[in-house]
Amino acid sequence: MSHRIERVNHLIRAEISELLRREVKDPRLNSLVSITDVETSQDMKHARVFVSCICTEEEKQNILKALTSAAGFFHHELTRRLHMRIIPDLSFQWDDTMERADHITRLLDQVNAEREEQ
Repeated sequence: MSHRIERVNHLIRAEISELLRREVKDPRLNSLVSITDVETSQDMKHARVFVSCICTEEEKQNILKALTSAAGFFHHELTRRLHMRIIPDLSFQWDDTMERADHITRLLDQVNAEREEQ
């Protein structure tokens, strides 16, 4: 990944996080929603925005729906704030890294507990 793409990813992540914190008024997007990563395509036309939150499966679906419906707002605000020639189209995806890490930790704890029993 080029240094330019990395900078764009960082800028988009920071701006969307700021917009979520200060501008978005949708009640489905509470303060616990965080932008964990952004992956912009090489041609700068598309960006996948990864989102995380500690919540139920139903809340996750509502959060993704809310973010998808607000994608136009985010795109408009990024155009206004970043002053780039091309602002990528945004798609939001759930980042399940924390859940997978928690699952692995629980498995390791289970293995350690079984070893101690022997």
